[in-house]
Amino acid sequence: MDSAAGTTAAPLRIGLLGTGPWARNTQAPALAAHPGVELSGVWGRRAEAADALATAHGTRAYTGEEGIDALLEASDAVAFALPPDVQAPLAVRAARAGRHILMDKPVATTVDGARAVADAVAEAGVASIVFCTLRFAPETAAWIAEQTALGGWFTARAQWLGSLYAEGSTSEYADSPWRREKGGLWDVGPHALSVLIPVLGDVEHLTAAPGPADTTHLILRHSSGASSTVTLGLSAPRGAAGVEIEFRGEHGTASAPGWDGAETAFRGAVDALAETVRTGVPHACDARFGRHLTELLVAAETQARV
Repeated sequence: MDSAAGTTAAPLRIGLLGTGPWARNTQAPALAAHPGVELSGVWGRRAEAADALATAHGTRAYTGEEGIDALLEASDAVAFALPPDVQAPLAVRAARAGRHILMDKPVATTVDGARAVADAVAEAGVASIVFCTLRFAPETAAWIAEQTALGGWFTARAQWLGSLYAEGSTSEYADSPWRREKGGLWDVGPHALSVLIPVLGDVEHLTAAPGPADTTHLILRHSSGASSTVTLGLSAPRGAAGVEIEFRGEHGTASAPGWDGAETAFRGAVDALAETVRTGVPHACDARFGRHLTELLVAAETQARV
């Protein structure tokens, strides 16, 4: 209930841009089922894909340039399920139209693109969230908050190895051109960094080196004085794939718990966006943080390619 008005708050109208596997499997179901949200429409480059996804979730389909404007007009906020360098200019467009934005990571793969989004959000005064899964999954979000409050960390280790491109993989996400081009550094790197930075502090020094296939190794020095190592990749053999994040310090060792899938985490990101809209208080994982992640990833990619 709205304590001032004594009436139930209107649902937040959120439109979805994108119709690929991520939109179908995670974002559209989460938005359609969220009690505080009205899925105001689905936009896709292919009309048949937009129609199919919209029909599945009882909303309207949009396509074409005019469809973007129409969806923005029908929405309070928009969520993105698009490649990062398609997402970035559309996020700028949405922010300038006064719409709140829920972006996927990475915000963009160029510093200029990510900076344009952060600047547009700041100038328009709209709310923004960047969906880094572990920051919004209830289990890992609580764990990150606990480790941040505890402090006293000496070092940390994060390993995020997927088998998307391993022999025999049938994942539909492997068909993504941007993911194949940019590899694990860009796809899962934001997840690892989004855990390490709030606990250990900002990255003050970064060293990067390539590993086998698309694997990248990072050594980070944080503002707290702690260091961390990170291994990222999407081409590990299936038996070697997995996620491990561990902190070591004066209180001992803390290992990240498992979490209940991307859809639950995405609902948490929707809740965070709604809270930011309601209070006007920026979330720590916002467009500015998204810009900073891109800056770090560009620096790592540049070093690893030398």
